[in-house]
Amino acid sequence: MTISNTLALGAGCYWGTEKYVKKNFQKIHPGSIKSAKVGFMSPDPNAMKNPTYRQVCSGSTGHVEVLWVELNDPEAHFEELVKFFFQFHDPTTLNRQGNDAGTQYASYVFVSDDEQEKIAKKVVEELQGFLDSGKIRKNTFSEGRVNTAIAKTTTFYEAHEEHQEYLAKNPNGYCNHRIRIKEWPSK
Repeated sequence: MTISNTLALGAGCYWGTEKYVKKNFQKIHPGSIKSAKVGFMSPDPNAMKNPTYRQVCSGSTGHVEVLWVELNDPEAHFEELVKFFFQFHDPTTLNRQGNDAGTQYASYVFVSDDEQEKIAKKVVEELQGFLDSGKIRKNTFSEGRVNTAIAKTTTFYEAHEEHQEYLAKNPNGYCNHRIRIKEWPSK
């Protein structure tokens, strides 16, 4: 079955998401990412068009800070990327990552087709099972229930250039992400 090569990941502040996907995921899976840009996406296809960073940060637009990703080989890397996404952020907090609070910081997987949706749901169920069984310690995350939403992709609005590659340009810049799960548990 074919699978789309594009998706968007919302894991709180998009600077950390970009860093972990472009740098860390690519170190594990060289050449897996064709392109990646930070920006905004709403689960509501009728949400405000072309929101500014300030508008999104106000929480009034319904947009989430995301990393728009284009994969080179989605059959090989989509599921691995979704698993990795859960390894560096806290999917149990609703609309919050660390000190960053608001709907723009929600944990989201925006999928481009039914196959991606099926895989993303499977990974979320697997993660919840690991939390419930103790394979992943409860103190790895803030809560015991995965709150990551899965939605179809809508229009992606690319953030301004100064927000692209922000942590590469500002290595001491703010980032609340960290590797929480060193290796995805076996079933």
